[in-house]
Amino acid sequence: WIFISFDSDSITTYSVYRDSLKGPQIMFVGTTRLPIFGSVPLLLNAGLLLLLDSSGKIVQTKLDTYGFLNDSTEQEYTLDDAVGRLSKAILMKRYDDAIFWAKQLNDSSEWNKLATALLYSLNIDYAIKVFREIGHSGMVMALEEIKHVEDKSLVSAHFAALFGDYDLAQELFLKCGCPLEALNMRRDCMQFEAAMTLSKAYDPEQIPYISASHAEQLEFTGDSSAAVKFYEQGITKKEKDIHHDQRCFIGLARCYIKVGDIKKGTTIALRLPGKEIKEECAKLLEGLKQWPEAAELFEKAESWDSAAIAYIKIKNWVKVSEILPHVNTPKIHSMYAKARENEGRFKEACAAYMKAGEWENAIRIQLNQLKSPEQAVKIVRETQSIEGAKMVARFFESINDYSSAMQFLVLSKCYTEAFTMAQQNGLMELYAQVIEKVLKDGRDIPFDDLESAAIFFQNQNNHLLAGKLFMFAQNYDRSLTHLMRCTGPNESKGIDLAITCVGKARSQQLTQKLLEYLLGEKDQIPKEAKYLFRFYLSLGQYTEASKTAIIIAQQDQESGNYRSARDVLLTMHQELKAQRTAIPFEMANSLMLLHSYILVKIQIKLNNHTRAARLLNRVAHNVSKFPAHIVQILTTTVIECQKAGMNNSAFNFSVILMRPEYRDQIDAKYKKKIEALVRKPDKSENEEEFSQCPHCHQRVPDYELLCPSCQFALPYCIVTGAHVIREDLCLCPSCNFPAIHSEFLKYLTIDDACPMCTTRIDGSRLMKLDSGAAVDSFLAQSSDMS
Repeated sequence: WIFISFDSDSITTYSVYRDSLKGPQIMFVGTTRLPIFGSVPLLLNAGLLLLLDSSGKIVQTKLDTYGFLNDSTEQEYTLDDAVGRLSKAILMKRYDDAIFWAKQLNDSSEWNKLATALLYSLNIDYAIKVFREIGHSGMVMALEEIKHVEDKSLVSAHFAALFGDYDLAQELFLKCGCPLEALNMRRDCMQFEAAMTLSKAYDPEQIPYISASHAEQLEFTGDSSAAVKFYEQGITKKEKDIHHDQRCFIGLARCYIKVGDIKKGTTIALRLPGKEIKEECAKLLEGLKQWPEAAELFEKAESWDSAAIAYIKIKNWVKVSEILPHVNTPKIHSMYAKARENEGRFKEACAAYMKAGEWENAIRIQLNQLKSPEQAVKIVRETQSIEGAKMVARFFESINDYSSAMQFLVLSKCYTEAFTMAQQNGLMELYAQVIEKVLKDGRDIPFDDLESAAIFFQNQNNHLLAGKLFMFAQNYDRSLTHLMRCTGPNESKGIDLAITCVGKARSQQLTQKLLEYLLGEKDQIPKEAKYLFRFYLSLGQYTEASKTAIIIAQQDQESGNYRSARDVLLTMHQELKAQRTAIPFEMANSLMLLHSYILVKIQIKLNNHTRAARLLNRVAHNVSKFPAHIVQILTTTVIECQKAGMNNSAFNFSVILMRPEYRDQIDAKYKKKIEALVRKPDKSENEEEFSQCPHCHQRVPDYELLCPSCQFALPYCIVTGAHVIREDLCLCPSCNFPAIHSEFLKYLTIDDACPMCTTRIDGSRLMKLDSGAAVDSFLAQSSDMS
């Protein structure tokens, strides 16, 4: 496919393309000058030319057009040389050499040049190889599909389309008898006028679909008038084309509105299903300021915010009020509120301002227009609006209600004005209360304002309030000094605040100072142990706190305040548990005994005399710890033991009651019965029921709290007082004390409060510990804490 022509001066090289995109062609490759003028070429082979000169000698030369051949002796070449060699190799269809030079250059533009040349020459095999080399998988797949097509015109048509020569491609498609390929090509390229012409000639059924696509293109380019015509042509009114026709009607609705035919466009949009087209047309109408139609379409599209704005524009308040419950945008509620206020509809305006979050405007209307200071106050308290509080404060000041005015000045952070007003009107104690409430709500007050108030009370010798305010100002030294001076009815409050003050200060000096005060080292008047307990607790000194708690509980027990004693020990127990600190045996045992005594009434109420007797049996063996009610406890124990068939136990406790120190204190109605029990003893005894130890599974009496086999202390049920059962274990959701699940549920039918912590319990929250791992974890924790 290579030949040369020559004259006396030069040789010209040509390449023959029998197959190409435009049919057979001869391509000019290049020119080489003859080495000797007038030489005659004799033989050409692989770029080497033999010539006969005028003297009859044979001369050889290498053609410049064969420079692409890779010469192993050549050391270096420039980038331009490589590009030229690639071009020559392409023209001379030496594609292996061309690929070699493309790899040397490794440039995407040169690879693309080679790929384009291969497509132009219809050389599919090499084209696939090149596109695979450059990683163009899409082209590889496309070429693989047409690789086996024998009709060169059809292949050429596809390649012409790839090159963008659509007229040539159409000509070739028609030439090889594939008009629909030409039609699809024109449609895919969005050349709809040419596609329409082909469709009329070869496939009239495609006209509506092409018209619809053409209309969309015209609409996109802004030619809405022409788009209307083609959308109308696109409607088929066939059942199978329902989605296609809907697409045309959607386009018509838009275009009618764009060309100014508002009525037609709105009517079509309202008839069409779906919210998107209604909202789209509504936005077009909004842009044209056609508010009534826009509002209707926005409402149908459930675009509530936009619908509300449109209805506000046309002052259709009935519609606005219907839509507002669906609107969440504050700006729209604000617009509605302003419009209503301007028309004198103040209640509606106030409600809208509230929804918009504009509290100050709502408060202003309540005070000025609606004359409802109560509602204004309610809004301020709910919203904590600072500006609103100022407005309310000025209102109350204007009507000489200085107490209310001062409170709202504090809420509005006008502390200096509030302090001055409180001083002038004798409201300083109220001022202190308001300050304390504000601080509890988490708001900050400048320390200078707090100290000003504290100094006022200091001058008034009101040590409680002075100390409290100094503490709020974090002046802990002065605070403690005043709180320790509190006497009379304020002494208890002063001590509680002093403990809080020291806990916040974390100062060793102040801690020692308060401790000496509580122990009475200076005035020889020690304070009650409960204060010492709170003091140690606030400092996190749990060992000392627990010792003090035991002392307090013992004092309460001795005076017969068993529930109070139980609550002190429970508080300490929970603190130690939270700190993962071991609970002293004496504390745990006292808590168990006190709770057992309290449970007796519950079990009697449940008519379970056996459990009541077992609990009283436990308490009676430690009756010395209940000195205020020894005789009463022993008497009740005897009665309940008799009812439970525990006659021997009843006899034993009757004998104790007959001792001289107790005999005269026995209630007269039980005395003869008890004396008869002693004179005629019945030594029979119902045996206690047994259940498994939750640790080692050995049988243990229900009310035994120490397993004789494994020597583990057994957790007790807070409802029955018996040791817990592994398979029926639950924890109180509030205090996390254990209970027998089934017994706790029965108990909740008569009382919804936990018998230990007295918190109200929802039975649905009471979950049994089903997994063995959960039970083991609880038992391990109980053992560690004991």
